[in-house]
Amino acid sequence: MRVLTIIPTYNELESLPKTISRLRAAVPASDVLVVDDNSPDGTGQLADGLAAEDSQIHVLHRQGKAGLGAAYIAGFKWGLDAGYDVLVEMDADGSHQPEQLPQLLEALEQGADLAMGSRWVPGGSVVNWPLYRQAISRVGSTYARLMLGLKIKDVTGGYRAFRRTTLEKLNLDEVASVGYGFQVDLAWRVAKLGLTIVERPITFVERELGDSKMSGNIVVEAMINVTRWGLAARWQKLTSGKSSAA
Repeated sequence: MRVLTIIPTYNELESLPKTISRLRAAVPASDVLVVDDNSPDGTGQLADGLAAEDSQIHVLHRQGKAGLGAAYIAGFKWGLDAGYDVLVEMDADGSHQPEQLPQLLEALEQGADLAMGSRWVPGGSVVNWPLYRQAISRVGSTYARLMLGLKIKDVTGGYRAFRRTTLEKLNLDEVASVGYGFQVDLAWRVAKLGLTIVERPITFVERELGDSKMSGNIVVEAMINVTRWGLAARWQKLTSGKSSAA
């Protein structure tokens, strides 16, 4: 399988070289696409330099900071156009350990349509996260799971490997969410198609360099969207049931 690992960046000058180095060592066959949102700290230029030294590294420059979801959508489209069989989501800050990517790729080889790295299944864990961060993540995943009828334990997790056929079945142009909401949105869309989703345990390590992009607004947006999606799905099911009865 031709594998492309997509790494969105915004001001990741310190973290990016280390993450790419670890990835290239852990999964040498994977190409890399850095999707940079015009980072003012020079991350995009650094990525260009890495790409000049390694033909398996590519860079997609975007006009400005438009959110994680938009960056991944752009990366997916680039990768699909380039003919990759597997497209991977990975954070630039090292929180998604490249050394654990092989287990996600193995899940695809065994038949999964989407393989997700999970912090909240047996064997999964987080390192250097305060209790309130763990609580937000656990509560958010549980709420999304209940509202949307999902069986996924770590709905908001962002370490994922998609088959190209999975992404081709989604209407990526309809996905407008960012942050947590984006990850929930894609997982829900895949689940609604009846495709196979497999979670594999990972150890999520809080970043050591740079600043987190997480904000209260991202969490609020995710909660609002999940509530809206869940209520809309329930209403659709209710109205379709009444129509059938009539």
